[in-house]
Amino acid sequence: MISPEREAEILRLHHAEKWPIGTIAAQLGVHHSTVRRVLAQAGLPVGKQMTRPSIVDSFVPFIVETLAKYPRLRASRLYVMARERGYTGAPDYFRHVVARHRPKPAAEAYLRLRTLPGEQGQVDWAHFGKQTVGNAVRTLWAFVMVLSYSRRIFLRFYFGSAMPAFLHGHVSAFAFFRGVPRELLYDNLKSAVLERAGDAIRFHPTLLELAGHYRFLPKPVAPARGNEKGRVERAIRYVRDSFFAAREWSDLADLNAQALAWCDGQASDRPCPEDRSRSVREVFADEEPRLLALPDDEFPTDEREDVEIGKTPYARFDLNDYSVPHRYTRCTLTVVASIDTVRVLDGLDTVAVHPRSWDRGKQLEIPAHIQDLQTFKRKGREHRTLDRLHHVAPHSQKLLDLVAERGGNIGSLTRRLSLLLERFSAAELDDAIARALAQGTPHLGAIRQLLDKARSDRGEPPPVRLPLPDDPRLDRLVVQPHSLATYDQLRKDPSDDTL
Repeated sequence: MISPEREAEILRLHHAEKWPIGTIAAQLGVHHSTVRRVLAQAGLPVGKQMTRPSIVDSFVPFIVETLAKYPRLRASRLYVMARERGYTGAPDYFRHVVARHRPKPAAEAYLRLRTLPGEQGQVDWAHFGKQTVGNAVRTLWAFVMVLSYSRRIFLRFYFGSAMPAFLHGHVSAFAFFRGVPRELLYDNLKSAVLERAGDAIRFHPTLLELAGHYRFLPKPVAPARGNEKGRVERAIRYVRDSFFAAREWSDLADLNAQALAWCDGQASDRPCPEDRSRSVREVFADEEPRLLALPDDEFPTDEREDVEIGKTPYARFDLNDYSVPHRYTRCTLTVVASIDTVRVLDGLDTVAVHPRSWDRGKQLEIPAHIQDLQTFKRKGREHRTLDRLHHVAPHSQKLLDLVAERGGNIGSLTRRLSLLLERFSAAELDDAIARALAQGTPHLGAIRQLLDKARSDRGEPPPVRLPLPDDPRLDRLVVQPHSLATYDQLRKDPSDDTL
């Protein structure tokens, strides 16, 4: 309640000073509803405020008449026309008046779209932000398909919305519904519509192959007509609010397992929007027999990519390296990848199968591939050592044959003879092997004794093993001994003709 003096002040300010209701309330420190009540009790219309006349008032008929002829005429052009007719006010308030009197287009009315059981499904992608997977940052997308009659939802998440994921979403949804709707409604996605000019539509050829395989009709909605696929739009909103909000998950497989359980549980037990006395599960039971039957085989959805195997036995695919047998280095193989596995093919033969990684810069290895490579490298080193011995000490071949006949360890003997080459020359070693064979003592101890005795007979000091750097190139280095007679040419006297 306010005093009679304050009521009188409100009436005076309103009638005499032409103050609006908001100004009176602010200046007197009362609520605007109190001011309205006082004015209403005095018999004044509270829905309208008394305003002072404006210079634009005389131009209002001109504005209304012009907008009736040209409803989309810009306010800036109307302002110029009004100034030519004597208007002297500022443009800002003039634009406000034009907006107030511009004819409003009639609100569009929409029909309530109803479909028959098994007749239609609606498909769309939904973006769920960026996700960090190890060293990689992936975009998380949700593939959503909803049956228009029963409102049964299928939901699956992917790191990306490329065509392989788009196809996989369809195949998984059809398996979940245990049938196929007769037509599927799409927004103008690049995965569905490549080009559109009015009613002329060029579908993606891969989508047409999918439609032919499952015998459904793809139908894009009209541009800017999101209401035509309102069921999937509302389903996506329902997914965001009822499933994804505050959801915890460890990896993509875990998230999709939770999504599948949610689709078959909470989402199916909710009331059906068309008949709230029944659940979506109950209505779907009526719709399922009307769906098209699934074909005998699934449509292929795997990614295929040819990869070059370099010097190391790894196939690079989607930011990661996957091991292959070492015999495929310097070859071209084919990677066939699903959302769960990566297979590497040589023609029709599978040479490696790995779990797919969504990380970045990882090496995924099959232990057998690495073990085979290590064995191959070890045998390669032994083979190079044998070649070196046969080249610099020809008698070593007969020695190794005799040791093999007696069941000796060829590998150990080869390594020990290679060590002797580091202390003695190749000629010395070959001579000692020849004498050991002639004496009938083809074993390492006899060869070592003959080498030491020959050096002692020449009065030479015992050999010293030189420390060499740990460089694998030295294992393959073969030094051929040459005659030192060529060095005598450096001491030759040009005036001596007897040489």
